Amino acid sequence: MPTERFQFPGAAGHMLAAALDLPDGDIHAYALFAHCFTCGKDVLAARRISAALTLKGIAVLRFDFTGLGSSEGDFANSTFSSNVADLVKAADHLREMRQAPAILIGHSLGGAAILAAAEQVPEAKAVVAIAAPSDPAHVTDMFAEHVDAIREKGEVEVKLAGRPFSIKREFLDDIAEHNLIAKVARLHRALLIMHAPTDDTVGIDNATKIFVAAKHPKSFVSLAGADHLLTQKHDAIYVADVIAAWAGRYLNAVAVTPGAILPEEPRKVEVSETRTSKFQQVITVGPHQILADEPIAAGGEDTGPGPYDLLLSALGACTAMTMRLYAERKALPMDHVTVTLNHKKIYARDCEECETKDGMLDQIERVITIDGKLDAEQRTKLMEIADKCPVHRTLTSEIRIVTTAAE
Repeated sequence: MPTERFQFPGAAGHMLAAALDLPDGDIHAYALFAHCFTCGKDVLAARRISAALTLKGIAVLRFDFTGLGSSEGDFANSTFSSNVADLVKAADHLREMRQAPAILIGHSLGGAAILAAAEQVPEAKAVVAIAAPSDPAHVTDMFAEHVDAIREKGEVEVKLAGRPFSIKREFLDDIAEHNLIAKVARLHRALLIMHAPTDDTVGIDNATKIFVAAKHPKSFVSLAGADHLLTQKHDAIYVADVIAAWAGRYLNAVAVTPGAILPEEPRKVEVSETRTSKFQQVITVGPHQILADEPIAAGGEDTGPGPYDLLLSALGACTAMTMRLYAERKALPMDHVTVTLNHKKIYARDCEECETKDGMLDQIERVITIDGKLDAEQRTKLMEIADKCPVHRTLTSEIRIVTTAAE
């Protein structure tokens, strides 16, 4: 199992230490893992679950929260909210570096953080909570005898798992403000809850509350005989095996092999609301996912290109690809091609070559820049080829759109 180690900036600007565990072969999906309270990315459960998932073709990003492990920052200044924000930053970094996580996995308080962060990771289709509390405030049970002193003094050093940690009043105030169950109720993702009935750190009643609050599809798997931290290797491997089998139902993953030949048949495009904002959509095309939105001026949040932006992008990409294929086939010295597009409405009467003479028309303006030592004849031919790209032909021909309601 190859592992890439790197840093990325967290929500507060601190550099967070991360490890991306990769399968030896094809990658079917990416997952983001959140570790338990005061643990770290290299805790046994995190490493073992991650390693077992890579054997199933799932790459896993795990990282140290602010002030823990090899990450920068002061743990005393971290809160549950900052953990959630760091998780969103980790998903953002994975999206930019590789591909957004389709699976979110959290252990203990990390499970609560994953449930809270899920709505801000629209590409995630499957969420897994392992031994997670239904209320983040449950963590105060670990230092209950110090809570009054923390509120009185503002900051107190406590021992957790034999190590000293400073806990501030701000931490207590922050976790008290979170209504995790409300977030679970509007999760709108496939949810897997895994919990040991004999867990004496986070009781099984927490799993019950999460399960009852969640909407379908939801699943519960008992981790009979396991301890809270999953210290037994066979328990961690079992968790990973169940996650991989369960998540496959919701991912529709396609293995991505560098240099693989694209399928001859067009791939299905799926567009689904994220409900994170008014217009935001997640577009899935095979193994690829992107966000779509409307500009702020149109009532959106501008988190992704708009519908017409995507239309122009398709035409621009097809134009450049078609020109590149022709240039290579004819051995033309075309070094680089750039296609710039714009869409606007014009009056039909202003278009002399258009059949329609009344009302408004859509006009796409396309400007092509060709770099290379080409003569005038070669440039002219390339410009002619641009009009022959498949998307151009589709847009300028009669189009039939058949719409049916899903059964």
